[in-house]
Amino acid sequence: MKAARKSMRANSPLGPSRRGYLDGQMLIAMPSMRDERFARTLIYICAHSSEGAMGIVVNQPASNIKFPDLLVQLDVISDRDVIRLPLSAGSVQVLKGGPVEPGRGFVLHSSDYFVENSTLPIDDGISLTATLDVLKDIAKGNGPGNALLALGYAGWAPGQLETEIQENGWLHCTADTDLIFGSDIGAKYDRALRKLGIHAGMLSSEAGHA
Repeated sequence: MKAARKSMRANSPLGPSRRGYLDGQMLIAMPSMRDERFARTLIYICAHSSEGAMGIVVNQPASNIKFPDLLVQLDVISDRDVIRLPLSAGSVQVLKGGPVEPGRGFVLHSSDYFVENSTLPIDDGISLTATLDVLKDIAKGNGPGNALLALGYAGWAPGQLETEIQENGWLHCTADTDLIFGSDIGAKYDRALRKLGIHAGMLSSEAGHA
């Protein structure tokens, strides 16, 4: 976790916030998705422009990693302070945010929390912070109302995401708090499809006849 420790002290790699076509939207992987790493994934798009895109996978739990244990590994708290953590800290999910730089940590959270020069507002009510400040505040009970910690992210080169969408690799829908922060991670994918009036079985059938 040394890489994560270093990166959480650095500012977000996204730079200044600039509105893009899919900023704040959810990508839903189609059954025809060729990259197995993204099978049945749901990705919240944090930035999308002519320079590329960046997003966080919100429905893949990180195996055997609990948020309080991660706080200890990152030296945010000591072992003896774990029992003193507020209940809100214990409920923060740790997810596999994507295959790019999986040693880096990104906190996707509600916009009731903001750190100057560190927090990137994405859409109404949602922001991203990639510094240790947010972890320290969550540990103290002063963090955002909703938050998840993602290890790594999904990234696309200029024009790559648009091409993948045209090739039926992705659908997209509006994001909501439950899709991003909901505790029932396994149900998020089907719930996102239902927002479009689609059932997963319908997509599988269509993909089979493509």
